[in-house]
Amino acid sequence: MNKIAVVFLVLTSLIIGLSSCKSLLKSRGLHPDYEGQTYELKGKKALIVTTSHGVLSKPGETKGDSTGVFASEMTIPYYDFQDAGMEVHVASIKGGQIPIDPKSFKSFIRSHEDDRYLKDEIFKEKVKNSIPVIDVDFKDYDVVFFAGGWGAAYDMGQSDTLAKKVSDAYYNSKVIFGSVCHGALAFVSAKDKSGEPLIKGRKMTGVTQDQLDQLNVAFTPLHPEEELRKSGADYQCSKGKRDFFETLTVVDEEKRFVTGQNQNSGHETSHTIMKILTNKENK
Repeated sequence: MNKIAVVFLVLTSLIIGLSSCKSLLKSRGLHPDYEGQTYELKGKKALIVTTSHGVLSKPGETKGDSTGVFASEMTIPYYDFQDAGMEVHVASIKGGQIPIDPKSFKSFIRSHEDDRYLKDEIFKEKVKNSIPVIDVDFKDYDVVFFAGGWGAAYDMGQSDTLAKKVSDAYYNSKVIFGSVCHGALAFVSAKDKSGEPLIKGRKMTGVTQDQLDQLNVAFTPLHPEEELRKSGADYQCSKGKRDFFETLTVVDEEKRFVTGQNQNSGHETSHTIMKILTNKENK
């Protein structure tokens, strides 16, 4: 057998192996397909907000693996909203180039929406030149959705600007807030008119502490389950042998906050938001 044939066989085996691995992970619960109702929301606007932090560093250190937003936690809501006819903008804590966790583009965990993104020059340009949070008015949008990923643990809950904008939009508009995974940290520092946590008493979810422990990345500065509980939220979650494969979407009683547990919750969370928007329009 010649060298070309050998290389071809090796590559074919690798492709088959990766495909089988991806199918196995999907069967366990990673990035489930959405098969529910679709919506037509032409004229509505959505904003996807991400982290600007790109280094998975340990306490007291500045170096570490590259990280950022987990790709599917940005791409799934973006395309769900866009496919419903919504105008979708992209912002980040500091603006400019958004760091995307390179691990989230690994072939065996990459979502269909990630593949769309990699061929979408318009979306990639939005990610390259994201709007700084300080320059965007959340009240201009019908939906403000916070994507997760390890990077969000370093800057979303720590941003006073972000916290003030969440509170201002909550009281002065009808915006619906959404999040998945670490994106829920965007809510933990927001205050109500009496100075109490805005999310106190609200049903919410975010990535579990067990998932962080199971992935051996529990050294990040803020942990969603812990911070949501500290802020008085009624924390909900789905538990399993491996929380990485679990999913849950939670809506608060006022239907202003729709939160997804982790990377598997994107479709359900974004479509739940669109259902609430549609029902409002039909009243």
